[in-house]
Amino acid sequence: MAMSYKVRFWEIRERTGRQKGFEVRWTVSGREKSESFRTKGLAESRRAKLMTAARHGEPFDPRSGLPASELRALKQGTTWYTLAREYTEQRWDRTPGNTRRTLADAFATITPALVEPGAVYPHPHILRRALYSWAFNKNSWKAEPTKEWQEALDWLQRNSLPVSELEDPDTLRRALDALCRKLDGTAAAAKTVKRKKAAVNEVFGVAVERGYFTHNPLNGLRWTAPEVADEVDPDCVPNPAQVARLLEAVRELPGRGAHLYAFFGCMYYAAMRPAEVIHLRKAQCRLPSTGWGLLNLKGGIVTAGKEWTDDGSVHEVHSLKRRAAKAQGVKL
Repeated sequence: MAMSYKVRFWEIRERTGRQKGFEVRWTVSGREKSESFRTKGLAESRRAKLMTAARHGEPFDPRSGLPASELRALKQGTTWYTLAREYTEQRWDRTPGNTRRTLADAFATITPALVEPGAVYPHPHILRRALYSWAFNKNSWKAEPTKEWQEALDWLQRNSLPVSELEDPDTLRRALDALCRKLDGTAAAAKTVKRKKAAVNEVFGVAVERGYFTHNPLNGLRWTAPEVADEVDPDCVPNPAQVARLLEAVRELPGRGAHLYAFFGCMYYAAMRPAEVIHLRKAQCRLPSTGWGLLNLKGGIVTAGKEWTDDGSVHEVHSLKRRAAKAQGVKL
């Protein structure tokens, strides 16, 4: 529910015969709220604090009746681990399996770095597996985690940093640096780092919407990700004549040679993604006997893994990349 500026205050009500006999009363968008205190002085102090927040232009939450600053302070006691799991649960039902797996990988990488200073779990491989395969996989929540996974997750719950500490630049830089390393300590690929950082940034964006932060702490942070090498070495790219010879050699292979000939031919001549080629049907092809033809693309088949799909199948049919679900594409 949206925050509201429609706040009204009533006089303090005295209720004789009660342990907390002085009641502060106010309404937020017509919803009545109250808090009780032992003495009139405490009640007056609380009422004055709420009225000051209203005079300073703070919106109030209709559910709890609290001003934005107090609500944010309460929420900032939430840990990063809890916040990331809330995001996983919220996003799960409208996310394809492959994206679910990508998000889990990103959160499993950064979460062990967002812990109290000096806290290190003695079995990082077990912690990583518990996070990736259970904590950030909603399909796995139907069953309890194994004993060693539960021990790792209990340790994490005790040591995970509260949201209030995630605005510290040094803490954030340390966490983002963790995205740049594999579990064995070697450097991760630049594109992998970029993909994981985007997933983490999404969590912070949603946290702003929910009132955990007034702004995204990652915005303006002085941190440089590894460079992504977009240049292609011309010596590694076959020319058209070489491709034609390669395709002919593939077609001569026994068994699936003809199938692979068509598969790689679509990728080269129509610039199709592998998932799009797999999903291509004969009815979508307009191929003349000579010259260029036309392919009507309607989606692609992606390997997500049965742990990440709703029906337990390994593959999912997706719409064309960055297109609406029913959008079609044309390849000449």
